[in-house]
Amino acid sequence: MVGRVVAALERGEGGHVVTPNVDICRACSRDPEVRALVEGADIAVPDGMPLVWASALLGTPVPERITGADLIWSLSEAAAAKGLSIYLLGGPPGVAVRAAEVLSDRYPGLRVAGVAAPPYGFDTTAEGLAAVRESLRAAAPRLVFVGLGFPKQDRLIAALRADLPGAWFVGCGSAIAFTAGSVRRAPEWMRRSGLEWLFRLAGEPGRLARRYLVDDLPFALRLLTTCYLKRLIKRDR
Repeated sequence: MVGRVVAALERGEGGHVVTPNVDICRACSRDPEVRALVEGADIAVPDGMPLVWASALLGTPVPERITGADLIWSLSEAAAAKGLSIYLLGGPPGVAVRAAEVLSDRYPGLRVAGVAAPPYGFDTTAEGLAAVRESLRAAAPRLVFVGLGFPKQDRLIAALRADLPGAWFVGCGSAIAFTAGSVRRAPEWMRRSGLEWLFRLAGEPGRLARRYLVDDLPFALRLLTTCYLKRLIKRDR
């Protein structure tokens, strides 16, 4: 996937990467406008082990889980190697600055065109959107990591793509905060086993309990059950 993005950038072509997880898929099943955001992206990669398992049950397995938190590293490494500039958009004040420092330390020669932490609600006003748009135009980055949460980040990407047609936008959720170290990420074994959600739930139960336990968990179980039944029907035929 990284090779595809870099090849497009070298041709002067831009695009949009979206990283659907169970919560995003649930939202897509309920809201046509949200679903259109995902379907309109140039690349969609599975950010969630239930989606990897579902694809295997359907007999069309995807190679692996790819999260925004992974892409910010792999794409920044590629950008450093190719001399491409990046831009970090999102997070509380200071977080994107720290993330840029961490990435620059890891990948010498990485060009950081800019960072921005727009205030809450900026996207609801013409002035707020104009400020972000002008900052991006002035910086002219080739890769833009937008960490505002879905669907807010992807609505913003849809609004900004025409301003930078040769750039790739990556909706990366909490990746900027993870990179900066302001939010801890789950251990590797939990990520591999599909338990990263449990780690995050333990850290923010008040904010995430309803989303994970009431909304997402039943949806994931229905998804896996449906995929399994489809596999049985296909096998019987």
